[in-house]
Amino acid sequence: MSDLPFTLDQLRILKAIAAEGSFKRAADSLYVSQPAVSLQVQNLERQLDVPLFDRGGRRAQLTEAGHLLLSYGEKILTLCQETCRAIEDLQNLQGGTLIVGASQTTGTYLLPRMIGIFRQKYQDVAVQLHVHSTRRTAWSVANGQIDLAIVGGEVPPELQESLEIQPYAEDELALILPVFHPFAKLEKIQKEDLYKLQFIALDSQSTIRKVIDQVLSRCDIDTRRLKLEMELNSIEAIKNAVQSGLGAAFVSISAIEKELQMGILHRATIEGVVVKRMLSVIYNPNRYRSKAAEAFSQEILPQFATQPWVDSSIEKPLEFMEVEPLKPVSTNSTIS
Repeated sequence: MSDLPFTLDQLRILKAIAAEGSFKRAADSLYVSQPAVSLQVQNLERQLDVPLFDRGGRRAQLTEAGHLLLSYGEKILTLCQETCRAIEDLQNLQGGTLIVGASQTTGTYLLPRMIGIFRQKYQDVAVQLHVHSTRRTAWSVANGQIDLAIVGGEVPPELQESLEIQPYAEDELALILPVFHPFAKLEKIQKEDLYKLQFIALDSQSTIRKVIDQVLSRCDIDTRRLKLEMELNSIEAIKNAVQSGLGAAFVSISAIEKELQMGILHRATIEGVVVKRMLSVIYNPNRYRSKAAEAFSQEILPQFATQPWVDSSIEKPLEFMEVEPLKPVSTNSTIS
């Protein structure tokens, strides 16, 4: 076979159809016409002499040959992207792209600060932030779609040997109450007081929820006795619900900086109980690591592993707003 029977554009189209589930949506995502997409697929099938899609159903379904081509095609496209980025690196951070991943809480509240500082120094580097679950983020790092990521959950076991996982810092999950709650007047509450609260939480499959249950159980707190008032699908919704007096919740310290500074939420201290989780930085050691990724790792990550997330320069309206800094940890620590 002297010539390749496919082009990069055809692989991009195949990938788009598989992702979107239809020729029309794939065409829209690629900003081309549907007939152009159909023609490229027909040409590709003719060149390969094999059908790539089952056209009987409403959704475009890949054949076995289509799945095989897609699997290799994604690897080819990823290598092409890495090649372009390696060439861009020759400009010495005068261009190029940094792609950072994060799980939900760190991606919403911590990574934008890191990226802001990075962009002040490297204004010509384009930065992308992908926020997804720990599992999806870890797979994106493994596939070379993300340079590095900061996650709060456990990396899937099947990826732990192929990825470089570095324990980064401890993130405290604070108990928050409405400021008018009777417990807000107490310097500390007791473990038994938790059974008197109505809790608002993320769904039972969320990483943070699992960490909270594990830590509370280790502190001899029966999580089955905790009264769950409602489950919400975002930290912002939970904060607003607590502020409105609908219940109490555990949230990351990084998520409540503004609310504590404004005095609209109360951070309660539980006698003998501190709920923490480990944040980890993950890389793929077998993928090309750009100069932008190296600069971010060496210059930005250390700053946030040793400094408090809450800005101490802003005057604190209430005494309960003291926030402990993140504590750097040994790279030999176990991921939690």
